[in-house]
Amino acid sequence: MPFSQLEPPRQAATTDVLLVLLPPAHGEGKSSQLASTNASLDRLQTLLAPAIRILRINEASHPAVVSSFHATELPAFVFLRQGIELWRHQGLPDDEAIAPLLLRKINS
Repeated sequence: MPFSQLEPPRQAATTDVLLVLLPPAHGEGKSSQLASTNASLDRLQTLLAPAIRILRINEASHPAVVSSFHATELPAFVFLRQGIELWRHQGLPDDEAIAPLLLRKINS
C-alpha cells in the first residue's frame, strides 16, 4: 500500500480512569465481601460509562502496583487523567454519591 493511502494514526482514548485498589480475597467472609464489592463496582461503572473507566487492581495479583499508590487502607479509589491523580478515597464509598462527584471532576 502506498504511503499516501495509509490511514492517519488514531487518537488515544481520552477516557478518565478510576483505579480501584482491592485487598486480597483471602480468609473467612472475604469472598462474599469481594462479590459485594464487585457488584457495587459494576453498578458504579454503569453510572460512569462512557466518561470514566473503572480498572480493578487486586493486591494479590499486582502487589507492586497497589503499593506504588501508598494506600493506607484498601479498597482505595484513585481517579486519574492522563496519569495524573485528581482525587483519592480510602475505603469503599457509596456508588450513588461518588458518581456525580467524579463526573463533575471530568469537566473541571
